Amino acid sequence: MIIRLLAGTAVGLALVSVPATAEPVKGAPELTHNDLYKAKAPKAACKLAKGTSRASTKKYVTKLVDCLNKAWKPAIKDFQPVKVTFKNEDDKESCSTGVRLSRSYSEICFREIRVRVADDWIRAKNDFAVFTSVAATWSGVVTGQTGIGSAWWALPNDASETVMHEHNRRYYLQIDCFHGVSAKALGRRVKDWKPVTKVPDIWKHKFHGKPANRLHWLETGYKSGKPGACNTWKAASAKVA
Repeated sequence: MIIRLLAGTAVGLALVSVPATAEPVKGAPELTHNDLYKAKAPKAACKLAKGTSRASTKKYVTKLVDCLNKAWKPAIKDFQPVKVTFKNEDDKESCSTGVRLSRSYSEICFREIRVRVADDWIRAKNDFAVFTSVAATWSGVVTGQTGIGSAWWALPNDASETVMHEHNRRYYLQIDCFHGVSAKALGRRVKDWKPVTKVPDIWKHKFHGKPANRLHWLETGYKSGKPGACNTWKAASAKVA
């Protein structure tokens, strides 16, 4: 099996592959028939307001994570509330990649969401960047607590790069779809998801899928508001290219 890395990490080794045809995943019920897909639409009242100070930005992030905890708790069996911690201003190293970054970002570190708040988020007059980052990171909480993440990691791929890459795209596009569900759950109004696909991503690589497919899954999650709309594992290969 080619090594695959979890969300928030770089892609691993590229081995010489044998010819293989990618297709919807089979024989992995935690991916294709996860109990999460039967859950009702997550929902929580959440009034958010980001100021332009470090304290107000951190308060915003804390409240956003709290709202996401409340929204998704009924949808995930044995849900464990997630804590948010803030990195020191001089701590620029990502725990998942080891890359040093001077700007703001959020990531999953062990069982918590860790956030670095820098001037780009603090000075921003709107909450677009911070909401997008935290909501996308939260999708990794969903996959982690439902067994989707570990099942994706364990997928066999016959040492085929083609198959591995498609598995990765199915995973990351599902992350996008859950992002859309989270936005709907908190009552956020989104008329155009295209700007979300253009937000710089410190872990961005070609396995996230084509912009058109990212847009499709973001919109699908948002319009439905239900996790069941995000079953990328049974989708045709064209939808996860």
